[in-house]
Amino acid sequence: MSHPVPPARVPPSRRPDLPPVHGAVICLAAPCLVISPEHGQLTGRGIDGIYRSGRRLLSRCVLRVGGRDPVAVQGRSLGPDRASFTATVRTGAEAGPDPDVGVERVRHADGTERITLRSFTARPLRLPVEVSLGTDLAELADVAAGRAGPELPAGVHAAGLRWSTGQEQAVTAADPPPDDALASAGLLRWELELAPGESRTIELRTTRDRSARAPAGQVANPLADARAEGDDPRAEAWFRTSVEDLGALLLRDPREPADAYAAAGVPWRLGLAPAESLWAARMALPLGTGLAAATLRTLARTQTGGRGPDAGKIPGPLRGAGPQLPPSCTGTEATLAFPAVLAEARRWGMPEAEVAGLLPAAERCLGWLRGALGPDGFLADPDPGPRRCETQAHAHRAALLGADLLDGCGRPGAEEWREWAAELRERFQAGFWVDGLDGGRPAAALHPDGRPLPRLTGAAVHLLDTGLLGGGRLARGLLDPVRTEQLARLLGAPAMDCGWGLRSMATREPGHNPFGHRSGAVRAYESAVAVAGLAQAGFEKEAAGLLRGLLDAAESFGYRLPEMYAAEQRTAGSAPLPHPAACRPAAVAAAAGVHVLTALAGIRPDAPAGTVALVPLPGAPLGALRLSGLRVSGEPFAVRVTRLGLGMVEEAADALQLGV
Repeated sequence: MSHPVPPARVPPSRRPDLPPVHGAVICLAAPCLVISPEHGQLTGRGIDGIYRSGRRLLSRCVLRVGGRDPVAVQGRSLGPDRASFTATVRTGAEAGPDPDVGVERVRHADGTERITLRSFTARPLRLPVEVSLGTDLAELADVAAGRAGPELPAGVHAAGLRWSTGQEQAVTAADPPPDDALASAGLLRWELELAPGESRTIELRTTRDRSARAPAGQVANPLADARAEGDDPRAEAWFRTSVEDLGALLLRDPREPADAYAAAGVPWRLGLAPAESLWAARMALPLGTGLAAATLRTLARTQTGGRGPDAGKIPGPLRGAGPQLPPSCTGTEATLAFPAVLAEARRWGMPEAEVAGLLPAAERCLGWLRGALGPDGFLADPDPGPRRCETQAHAHRAALLGADLLDGCGRPGAEEWREWAAELRERFQAGFWVDGLDGGRPAAALHPDGRPLPRLTGAAVHLLDTGLLGGGRLARGLLDPVRTEQLARLLGAPAMDCGWGLRSMATREPGHNPFGHRSGAVRAYESAVAVAGLAQAGFEKEAAGLLRGLLDAAESFGYRLPEMYAAEQRTAGSAPLPHPAACRPAAVAAAAGVHVLTALAGIRPDAPAGTVALVPLPGAPLGALRLSGLRVSGEPFAVRVTRLGLGMVEEAADALQLGV
């Protein structure tokens, strides 16, 4: 007799759910952030508000015109740091259903908002306008956890209102000054007179003090103002938005304010994330080496010193890995990425003096790696714990590119690291490859006892990302050519390619969830790594399919890809579904647009040798494409890919020669 399987018990939540932000309109100029609903009214509920350095300066900003709430018509982004909200009002001055006052609110990340009222009537209007303001001065983390607390009492400021608690305060000043300010109600009032067709503007400025205007807080942007243009106009929009969003995410290192890094993403991670900030800087190398150099210096200052087992490691928090595996250590990932990013930045033209200053930190990273292998010859993450597929790929890349870096800088040990990588390659192919009737697959991880976890996940794309060596050559991967071809076939099949990008876990794997951040959702970063890796390995069809899906998804999201989105299978007339908790913009998702489109041209520089090679993706899946304003050897670089897939350098430093 069979017994029904009892339903899974839903455990009580361990922590409050993150508020959904997928419908929010976000303005960002780090550390300034504004989160608005699509209608534009900041109601004081949820996570909406004006933030600076993680503190909410204003949570409520509700506009009423003629005693009525404006009817929201449209909310849209005007760029990474500003947004527009259009509404209308019927005052009753004219008969019929048509609105007679237009309202446009342009909100900036620095806390400035301009409210413009325009009369559509044929007679003069006397229009009462009210703005209701309030705040709790709460930290963003408390807002996200539902611990924000009540609104604070307001005090009248010379041209607006002020709130304070302890050492924190916020001021909202208005221009023109209001006719009346009621602190008890948090209310500013005006009586405006509008002639037919006339417009009047009220400017609100919310700051932490009484200064006239809050500085945006951005650092000098080290990213080149590059452009993409071609047969598919969406490529230009995606590339431009990616570059702008990366610039908006830049934060100063408080210890060395001249150095900037890309914050991980908003609203949840507006700060340094060692691995993601470094990967974003790596993918942005075609825009210049400045961001990579500053990010590397920032992380080098955090590197663990001394002589213990963690000496040389870059610390980082744990990161959730989905239901299949325990959390991974972002510090391990960043430590392995450090020498590889420095080696590639040198190939793109990082000045030798900057390379020399960072070389000791890279050598310490390699020293940590040498002592971190377990008895089985693999790197656990964390230790003790699983031996992840991608961690071995990162370690292998660090060894080979680290050897290239040591050779190029005249330091000893390069050949020893190449031998180390060859031994890891042999162990990996023996221990990680799971044979099967379909040709086999790499295991997602090995348990500490050596048992493989035979899941097909997006992390396998890192096996294709081998890194750039001298002479435009790519480093050797952990897989042999036959197994590389099998992995490419798996990544291009519908179980992994959902039509909008690469799933983070194949559909038939146990625990697959199209919204799961590591168990099925599309992660923009992994998809971009897959496109570039497949292109470099010569798998045109699979690379082109994922590329087109990513571009279609980018268009659907207004060219600002979230860090992840649901991997529902694409069908006619469908659209990608947002993940409610995804950061947007996010550093690696923004950099993904740069990485994918420059991968089409296959730019492989070797600045120390004075050469640059072009290996475009055959077939030109987006038609003709031109990339200009890039940087190689610190000088402008432009390249064109024709409809036949031929690459041509149009602008380059005089010292650069076209390689093979």
